[in-house]
Amino acid sequence: MGIESLYLHQEAAIRSAFAGPTIVTTGTASGKSLCFQLPTLEVLCSDSKARALYLYPTKALAQDQARALHAFGMQQAIAPAIYDGDTPRGERAAIRRRSNLVLTNPDMLHVGILPNHAAWAELFANLAFVVIDEAHVYRGVFGSHVANVLRRLRRVAARYGTEPRFLLASATIANPLELAERLTGLDEITLIGTDTAPTAQRTVAMWNPPLLDEQLGRRASPLTEAAELLERLVLEGARTICFMKSRRGVELILRHTVDRLNSSDRPDLAERIAPYRAGYTPQQRRELERRLTSGELLGVVATDALELGIDIGTLDAAICVTFPGTVSSLRQMWGRAGRRGSGLAVFLAGEDALDQFFCRHPDEFLDRPVEAAILDHESPQIYAEHLVCAAHEAPLSDEDAGVLGAGWRAHADVLAAAGILRERVTGFVPRRADDYPAARVELRSASPDSFALIDVDSGELLGQVEAVRAYSTVHEGAVYLHLGRSYEVLALELDARRALLEPFTGDYFTQAKRESFTYIERLEHRRETLGVSLSFGAVAVSETVLGFQRKGLRDHAVIDFTALDLPTVEFSTRGLWFELAEPVADEPFPPELLLGALHALEHAQIAVLPLIAMCDRWDIGGLSTNAHPQTGGPTIFIYDGHPGGIGITRRGFDEFERLVDDARRLIGECPCAAGCPSCVQSPKCGNLNEPLSKRGALELLRRLTGPRTRTGPRALT
Repeated sequence: MGIESLYLHQEAAIRSAFAGPTIVTTGTASGKSLCFQLPTLEVLCSDSKARALYLYPTKALAQDQARALHAFGMQQAIAPAIYDGDTPRGERAAIRRRSNLVLTNPDMLHVGILPNHAAWAELFANLAFVVIDEAHVYRGVFGSHVANVLRRLRRVAARYGTEPRFLLASATIANPLELAERLTGLDEITLIGTDTAPTAQRTVAMWNPPLLDEQLGRRASPLTEAAELLERLVLEGARTICFMKSRRGVELILRHTVDRLNSSDRPDLAERIAPYRAGYTPQQRRELERRLTSGELLGVVATDALELGIDIGTLDAAICVTFPGTVSSLRQMWGRAGRRGSGLAVFLAGEDALDQFFCRHPDEFLDRPVEAAILDHESPQIYAEHLVCAAHEAPLSDEDAGVLGAGWRAHADVLAAAGILRERVTGFVPRRADDYPAARVELRSASPDSFALIDVDSGELLGQVEAVRAYSTVHEGAVYLHLGRSYEVLALELDARRALLEPFTGDYFTQAKRESFTYIERLEHRRETLGVSLSFGAVAVSETVLGFQRKGLRDHAVIDFTALDLPTVEFSTRGLWFELAEPVADEPFPPELLLGALHALEHAQIAVLPLIAMCDRWDIGGLSTNAHPQTGGPTIFIYDGHPGGIGITRRGFDEFERLVDDARRLIGECPCAAGCPSCVQSPKCGNLNEPLSKRGALELLRRLTGPRTRTGPRALT
């Protein structure tokens, strides 16, 4: 292939791969693929019976890796094959028999391969390597499910007498070893994290659209700013990729850029830019990738479908429009630029709280440690679902404690009492012999109770949404964003457990009004810090959606309010809470100001929690009250928004002091007068951002972080 020598980190990774489980976390374009390709190819070449399994989070990545493997020119020794939902049924049996390197995704492994392991006996009996690429993607609910799928994989392999070596590759994250151990259930994993590959010189620019209304914190549209920047780069001949989270945003940036180029009398250049997003056919994606790699395209506007490690050749500039959710993702996107020696990386901010936070701290933004990837494979509902799947694959017995964990039997007893499992001499098995539990378990949902999302125009099943979130996100009249595309909900059919949607192009968004209550079920940890009692444990959340507002996209002005009649939902999760004992100790704190202050502080902490844990603020819920019946005083709750919890707020509990400091800077440095979307207003607030007191939140934070004197055992001054 023309590679005469390896980088030092590649050499170290290859040696480690033969010794035991390994995770490689080096930068974009550092040759991570060779770190797992070479060991697996070596074994497949030297042992004709050996098998390898490569797992990818997307079909596009599997296709890209298949091309890379064919480039080795080793067709006599290796027979790579993709096995996913697109694989024709007529080819599947041949792949099971003949392929010694199977490329698939966790969904197919979960629902198609493990439950039918007898048909895959040849693979499991000779499984030498399991490769998990883009491991940082497996976090939150998805990661918690995948961690259970991988334990089921180890369990099935052991029944066929094999113990495959696990090799993982990941973008840079704060906790790579912890992630690898939680995903696989293995100990003593080796980390290869020192990047010895040369890096291109890269200029980084922070681009903040001009402020149009200082009082409201409203700025010029980042989409039009991005189009102007993309046009200028294309005119200069710079090969550029522009990332935007939403499909609608991608199409708007493209349209504005094309219009500007046509107005500049450069229609020839307008034909050399194109969009790249989910929803294209595989053939369309391959053609776009070919045009980009060959240089035929000068610009591409993409969703994060191109963030991951697909090889699209050398680019000169990468623009990220609005914060993608994590610093890790941003660096992945920026890593696309400058592979020919030098490059330009641009962060183009929106008005969101984190975007503006980073614009005020560009140096810290560039130097800030990447976030931790969080998952919890023992989240009760998720764990129970996979225990049933494992019982279908083989009876559960005491031999499984080493893989499934010491607590498996207690969960199995509960499932047996519920009539889902039954105990036989050989172990626990599903009560119904004809059951196929994997078909009921959606890897991207924490709850088995969910609503199907149906596009009425095409009849397509778009996906599912958990019942605990359905009433607030896909109620009738809601504008719902799915995979970056906007839909309007025509009907929410409660009995049929489905929502009917149609594509939406309007100029407003919706926000649900909710009535919530949080009840402490079990205290697990408590500590005193910053003058507050900080706790973590199990909480029960009840929520009733009362109605929704429609708001204009441009000015966020309220258009109208519509009442709804929906059931109350309840779920148990995990969360942190802190009690502000006597927050008026040094001077009176007006009661009418206190609730708004607590509410604003809750919003700010939820906004900055994604800087500590790799999550979206839509994964987090909160509640603030000036008199909680259990704590007896002012209390702020922040909880995981998924049933059972997935470990997000545990990270916030552990790093609470950093959470408070980030919230203080977020609010205190925002130039608005009384609170705006860049500091304390939240797009997901169930109380429609009322009441909110920016001034009160700053006063509370001053008392938390400033000099304190105690007038009582936990008094805050």
